[in-house]
Amino acid sequence: MLRIISANLNGIRSAAKKGFIPWALQQKADFICMQELKAQEPDLDEDLMRPGDLLGFFHCAEKKGYSGCGIYTPHQPDDIIYGFGNPEFDAEGRYVEARYKTLSVISVYMPSGSSSPERQEAKFRYLEAFMPHLIALKRSGREIVLCGDVNIAHHEADLKNWKGNLKNSGFLPEERAWLTRLFGEIGYVDVYRKLEPDTTDACYTWWSQRGQAYAKNVGWRIDYQIATAKIAASAKTTSIFKQERFSDHAPLVVDYDWSI
Repeated sequence: MLRIISANLNGIRSAAKKGFIPWALQQKADFICMQELKAQEPDLDEDLMRPGDLLGFFHCAEKKGYSGCGIYTPHQPDDIIYGFGNPEFDAEGRYVEARYKTLSVISVYMPSGSSSPERQEAKFRYLEAFMPHLIALKRSGREIVLCGDVNIAHHEADLKNWKGNLKNSGFLPEERAWLTRLFGEIGYVDVYRKLEPDTTDACYTWWSQRGQAYAKNVGWRIDYQIATAKIAASAKTTSIFKQERFSDHAPLVVDYDWSI
């Protein structure tokens, strides 16, 4: 089995203080894809760069304390790709891809548009720029597992208060349509929904830090594993780890009947 985990850490150093690294090592995962590192490589000590038998690969933002994503894996990649060729968003540290013979595992931290209209416009620019890259990856014939905080809830079942968020970033019609195209016309698979098509309250991976959202389970499903059809069909089990809290997101775990 191939175990892949996606986890937005809301600061890798903060998550480490809450026990993320020991938990990560206990998972015996083949890949742990992390987002929102909020650190640059000089900020990361050896325990964060290479914990246990894991290799660490990080795409950090130029801006300090912002964005960033990474991958932990015990498997030495054939190649590592940082960024997807867009200067604006590559400067924000949003993409790292580990390549093996026919498999790519990718950690992505897609922009949020909730802080301002300007950031929402940036998010739309990102979506427009990123879709052609995803299409080209699929056409390359490689098997793809893209993990990440997508910052979009796709359907009404994917967030608690969908009626109140119809005009809010993360649930806008244009954002949802982007995912619909990705999972429909383009042919990628939402792996969690393949395995758990009917969950509602149990599917959330993120909770606002305001208003006791976690205690009341007022959450959103915005963390995904998105895969090409063949490897997606091999997915056997999925879980959202909530027994410990490392950040305002919960890790998404999927086991695939697959070998590198």
